Formats: sequence, structure tokens, C-alpha cells
Amino acid sequence: MATSTQERRRPLRTWLLDDGQRGPDHPGPHGEPAHEDHRRPWWKVMCLTGVDYFSTLGYQPGIAALAAGVVSPIATLVLVALTLFGALPVYRRVAAESPHGEGSIAMLERLLTFWKGKLFVLALLGFAATDFIITMTLSAADATAHIVENPHAPSLLNDHRVLVTLALLALLGAVFLRGFGEAIGVAVYLVAGYLALNLVVVLVGLWHVATVGGVVGSWTTALTTQHSNPLVVVGVALLVFPRLALGLSGFETGVAVMPHVQGDPDDTEERPTGRIRDTKKLLTTAALIMSAYLVTSSVVTTLLIPQAEFQPGGQANGRALAYLAHEYLGSAFGTVYDVSTIAILWFAGASAMAGMLNLIPRYLPRYGMAPQWARATRPMVLVLTGIAFLITWVFDADVDKQGGAYATGVLVLITSASVAVTLAARRAGEHRKTIGFGVIAAIFIYTTVANVIERPDGLKIGAMFIAAIIAVSFASRLSRSFELRVTEVTFDPTAQLFLRDCARRKLRLIANEPGRGDAEEYRAKLVQTTKEHDLPNSDVVFVEVEVTDPSEFESALHVHGEIVHGQYRVLRTQSSSVPNALAALMLEARDITGVKPHIYFEWTEGNPLANFARFLLFGAGEVAPVTREVLREAEPDRTRRPHVHVG
Repeated sequence: MATSTQERRRPLRTWLLDDGQRGPDHPGPHGEPAHEDHRRPWWKVMCLTGVDYFSTLGYQPGIAALAAGVVSPIATLVLVALTLFGALPVYRRVAAESPHGEGSIAMLERLLTFWKGKLFVLALLGFAATDFIITMTLSAADATAHIVENPHAPSLLNDHRVLVTLALLALLGAVFLRGFGEAIGVAVYLVAGYLALNLVVVLVGLWHVATVGGVVGSWTTALTTQHSNPLVVVGVALLVFPRLALGLSGFETGVAVMPHVQGDPDDTEERPTGRIRDTKKLLTTAALIMSAYLVTSSVVTTLLIPQAEFQPGGQANGRALAYLAHEYLGSAFGTVYDVSTIAILWFAGASAMAGMLNLIPRYLPRYGMAPQWARATRPMVLVLTGIAFLITWVFDADVDKQGGAYATGVLVLITSASVAVTLAARRAGEHRKTIGFGVIAAIFIYTTVANVIERPDGLKIGAMFIAAIIAVSFASRLSRSFELRVTEVTFDPTAQLFLRDCARRKLRLIANEPGRGDAEEYRAKLVQTTKEHDLPNSDVVFVEVEVTDPSEFESALHVHGEIVHGQYRVLRTQSSSVPNALAALMLEARDITGVKPHIYFEWTEGNPLANFARFLLFGAGEVAPVTREVLREAEPDRTRRPHVHVG
């Protein structure tokens, strides 16, 4: 009744927090859909990837022509080679190593432990945020370009591009606030229609290239005039192809949607063999389709569109294929193409939003580095939409200005994936694959560095996201440091026997920091504690907590009892934090025995602030007062709260 009254008094808060869904299909702990019927054949799931990957055709050819000029088709061939022989093998390995949709970030997380691993993951999440957020803003900006450049659109829209883009982003946020339904079904129709229309445009463009005299000649003349030596042309293509990195954008999304792939009937979450096999089909098919479109679209746009039209303000800026659709197939077909492009670009933003809603809860809450409301969808939607608004305003809804930031996010994630699979192959003793993946990693490192040097905006935005994520994460970790942070507590039979035996009189526990482990250590500790607190020395149990990984936030507590040196009863356990483990152990002991435990500490020597910092970073430090504070927060009823004594 009290809860209902509280909900009626705060309806907005209740509405925001009552939805714990994370993504379109309610993924479970490993990212798997909550229900089996949410899974689809791989080719349908490919379309969910495709709304992000294939939609880049809306702006990629124009950006490529603007960046590389007449060398664009050759630079695109370099990009396609890197796609098929670099990114594709890397992500096929990622799919096998991380089949629950965690992606390459999870692979690196397993290779790096403690705080350095957590910080590295936070940095990668910053670049992932750059990738996904810029996907939303760049796609919305390009959708706006297709709207305002359409001959049937009101001319006044051209002066309000930012407002139109913000409206598209607001509509996207509103859809997620209401609830995102069958994304895959919608994606299939959008991708099928969009690829079909692009096929028509590309075929018509190739027909004009082949049949209209002088088109190929004009291009080769311009190419040889600017770069007379063929080796120079290849060198220029190698230098400029990092600017075309937007064409690699779909691979991280491809492994992120793995939980939606149907796989085989006998697949299990531990051995999803069919899902891995079909995801590899998904990645390969998507890469082949996109490679074909990248090459052909680059040829027709570079050869058929005057270079001046690619410049800012030109009719082909950010919409090269749409320009050809209107130019060669008429206004009616061009308008249909624009509508299809606008729809898939808008839905690419939806795919990016769903990716963020899946990615953030997968890591930050587990680290204790997210506020409680980050587990709910609607508050995260509002935050992400607000960030997208800010990015759109900063970049003035300009596609070209955002291209560098988008490419940086994409390249950093692909580079991290190539490094992860190289390390995984080395750990597995696969020497030839280690060399092969190492070469790929080196190429992607070069590509990333070249892109950052050429267009540093992406690194700046990525650094801003990283700083924001780290600041919010550590502020959250600090504010939640006194939570119980234990998922479950189990006692082995010996430990239960110790508790039941002592509970007949008074359940007294002595907190002991594991040291030499000899008889003298326990004897001295027992004498000191019983003397200071006037206790019977035969009716106590020692409690020892070994700190494992202090960077972990939550853990299960498995307590086992042991008699050491023939006379001292000891409860031993492992945890990421000593005070939180002791508090959880005492509360569980109280519930099992019905007796409030008493625990005895000695004061920790040293500066209190330094000891508190040790607790935050290393799980130890000033144990006694922190244990008491954890108990106070976990059990507000003082009559039921275990007692803490310090001598």
C-alpha cells in the first residue's frame, strides 16, 4: 500500500524507472533475448545490422569523393580489400570468442585484469559511445540533407537544417520512450527496399558510364593530369583511404546482434555452435554486399558527378547517389529514393540507440559505475537523446564535419578487435594466425593514427566521452561504495556447524587479516581481543577475507569453515571488498541462526583518508568503520543490526 501511494505521488519517476528493458528484445544477462521466439534466421538479423552498415551508402560515396577526389574508386578498392581480408576475418574470430554479443570489448576485458582492465574498458566504451552517438547524429543530419534537397520539399527547410535534425532525433527518442517493438521485422523491409533502389541507381549509373562517350576518358585524363605516375596514384589511394573508414561501420554491430541469431535447435548458451556459424554467414554476406556497393557507387558517383557538387553547399554533398537518382531516373523515382534513404538513416539511429542501451548496462552496473537509474531504459534514452542534441548543435548538423568523429570511433573499435584476436590467437598457440592477425592489427593501427592526425575532432569527442564516462563511473562507484555488494552468501557444512555451535551462547566473530597463518598469529590475536573486550577465549570464531579483484563491484560469497592448528575455528572467504563481505556474512549468519552476531576489530594504523582510499581502490583499508556503515545502510532497524566492536 505504501508503495502504491508513493507511486501515485511521483508518477513521473515511476514511469521513468518502471521499464528495465535494455534494447528491443529484452536481452538477458549475456545479451540473449529473453524469449526463444525473438530469435530470427541470420539473414533477417543481418538486416538489423544493415540499417547501420548499409545506410552509410547514403553519405559514404559523397564523403569518399570529397576526401579522395578522382582517386576515390581506387581508394575504395583499398578499403574493400581491408574489409574482406582484414575486418571480416577479425570479426569472424570475435564471433567465435564472444558469442553472447559482448563484442571485442569483452575479449580485452578477459585479457586485462584489475583496475587497468576496467579503465581500458571504460576508454573503449567512450569510443563506442562516440561511434553510436555519432551514428545517430550523422544519420539524422544526412536524412535532413535528403529532405531539404528534395525538389518537392519547402525551401525554408534549407535554412533550418539543425531544427529538422533535432526533430528527427526527438522522434527517435520518443519511439524508445514508448517502447521499441519488432526491430528486425522493420529492418528487413527497410534494407530490402533500400538495397533494391540502390541497385537500380548503380546499374543505371554504370550503364551511362559504359555507353556515354567521354565519361571514362574524362576521368582517366583528370587522374593522369593530377597524378602522372601510376605508382603515385596507388600511393595517394593508400594515404587517403583512412578517410573512407565509414564504410567499415557495420562489424561491431554485427557481433552485437549475435543473441538474436536463431542458430541450431540444440544450441545452448554455453555452446551456441549454430549461432556462431550463422553469425559468420551474416558477417560474410553483409561484407560482400557492402563491398560490391562501395566499389560500384564510388565509380558511378566519381565519374558522373562534377567535383564541385561534392563540396559543402553542392547538390551531391552528403547525398551522391540521391543526386544520381534524381538526375537519371527523374523526380518521382528520386523522391522515392529519398524517402527510403531517410527511413533507413533514421532507423540506423534507432539501431545505434539500441546498441547503447545494450552496451552500457552490460558493463557499468557490474562495475558499480552506473547510477541505479542506468538500469532502466527511459532515463538512458533521455540522456542519450540529450547528448545527441548537443552534438548536432556543436557540428551544426553537418555530415562532413561529423565524418571524422564517426570514423575515429569505428576505427578504434575495429583496431581493438584486431588486437584482441591477435592476443587470443597467441594465447591459443596459433602462430600463423597470430602473425596474420598481427599484420591486420598493424594496418588498422596505421589507419586509426592517420585518421586521427588528419581529423582530430574524432579523438577530441572520444576523449570527452571517455572523461565523462570515467567521471560519472567513479562518482557512482564512490556513492555506492557502502552498498552490501554481495549477490549471495553460502556456508559450507563446517561453517554452518561453527555458527550453530556459537549461537547457542553468543555469536562472536573476530576479524583477522590473513598473515603468516602460524599458531602464534591466532594465539596473539585471540589474547589481544579477549583482553580488550573481556571475552571468553574459547567461544569465538575467526573470520578472514581474502581480497581477489578489488575492481569488481559485486560478487558471491562462499564461506568455508576450517579448524587450524587443531584449536582455532576460522571462517574463510574471498571477495572484492573486506568490509562489504564481512557485513554480508554477518547478516546472513543472523538470518540463519536467529542471533545477532558481534564482530571485533582493532583500529587500522595510518591516515584515515589514505585508508579510505585503500578501501575504494583495493577493498581493504579502514575496515571497522566501513563495515559498520555498510551494516547501517543494509539494515536500518537497529534492533536487528549486528554489533561492531573496535579496540
